[in-house]
Amino acid sequence: MIHTSTSSQQAIQLEEAYAAHNYHPLPVVLAKGSGVHLWDIEGKHYYDFLSAYSAVNQGHCHPKIIGALIEQAQTLTLTSRAFHSDKLGECAKYICEYFGYDKVLLMNSGAEANETAIKMARKWGYQVKGIPENKAIIVAVERNFHGRTTGIISASTDPVATRNFGPFMPGYQVIPYNDLEALENALQNPNVCGFWVEPIQGEAGVFVPEDGYLAKSQELCAKYNVILMMDEIQTGIGRTGKLLASSHEHVQPDMLILGKALSGGVYPVSAVLASDDIMLTIGPGEHGSTFGGNPLACAVTMAALEVIQEEGLIENAARMGELFRNRMRAIQAKTAKVTAVRGKGLLNAIDIDEKIDGRSAWDICLGLRDNGLLAKPTHGDKIRFAPPLIITQEQMEECCDIIEKTIML
Repeated sequence: MIHTSTSSQQAIQLEEAYAAHNYHPLPVVLAKGSGVHLWDIEGKHYYDFLSAYSAVNQGHCHPKIIGALIEQAQTLTLTSRAFHSDKLGECAKYICEYFGYDKVLLMNSGAEANETAIKMARKWGYQVKGIPENKAIIVAVERNFHGRTTGIISASTDPVATRNFGPFMPGYQVIPYNDLEALENALQNPNVCGFWVEPIQGEAGVFVPEDGYLAKSQELCAKYNVILMMDEIQTGIGRTGKLLASSHEHVQPDMLILGKALSGGVYPVSAVLASDDIMLTIGPGEHGSTFGGNPLACAVTMAALEVIQEEGLIENAARMGELFRNRMRAIQAKTAKVTAVRGKGLLNAIDIDEKIDGRSAWDICLGLRDNGLLAKPTHGDKIRFAPPLIITQEQMEECCDIIEKTIML
């Protein structure tokens, strides 16, 4: 039993009364986490199959990451960038060598990292490519999800994200995802500075492009002198069975955008990595954040990235992902309720046909909750499954049994 005087019902009522209604959570109130496990206020146990939208790749409350947090928190947490800290240079070097880039700019949230990438691509477009002032275009794709700032949603095709939030920022061209012909047509515009894309569209429902799409996109960007801006906030840090999802096609994007699992879900940290000729177009005073690159974030980030390597989590994600998809395809073969299985590594999704028995993806997720597994629907008929990368084969088999039991009711 978790020691609290509040019940789940009371906690939900407090949120409803005092917190903004900008989310529609599954009705479960979590109070404790460890590894792949979560517990609610009443002490009921669940397997976590969302990982805080892939932020908790290393598992909840990983002792090494928490240890780094505590040690640094007792020493120095924040200086702002008005001064140097003893951690920023060390962390920047570690990240750049880890991912193979010249420079990194650290921020806090994933949305901030994407806003940073937008500004940096435009600055490069004007300063290096020679695009006329205020004419720079960033090419984005349909069904994208890069965050919820007004600048980011200006490129969104999701009406829920955009309705009643205009006017929107100009300077985007939106093309179909996984369409190389449309991409080449767009990149021929000399005012295009960047192609902004997720290697797998996570929020949209784990849509994986055709083999070769990313590699050919890189070739086209090089051909037309355009920055390939790869948003790996959800797909990076081992989630898909490679360090980066773009690594499946041996792609090294010109600009790499990271967040979420960069800190193991312990502290908000995000980053944009690029070569000197892109990064150094940004000068003092032109971009920043009071908390960006703070000592606490730096200590946590280095520990979180060390865990990925030390515990073989990339390789485990590849193995467990294959097991998971095989089990889901076996369920699909038994019932028309599951209409599709998609994913790479431990970023996966299934589509649910509500017409079969009247149960929606939301209803299935409520059933999963009742049976001890937490997942969340996206875009109505899709359920995304993304457990921490530390999950064992025994745990995965047990979780697949729970999913099968719930779907086959």
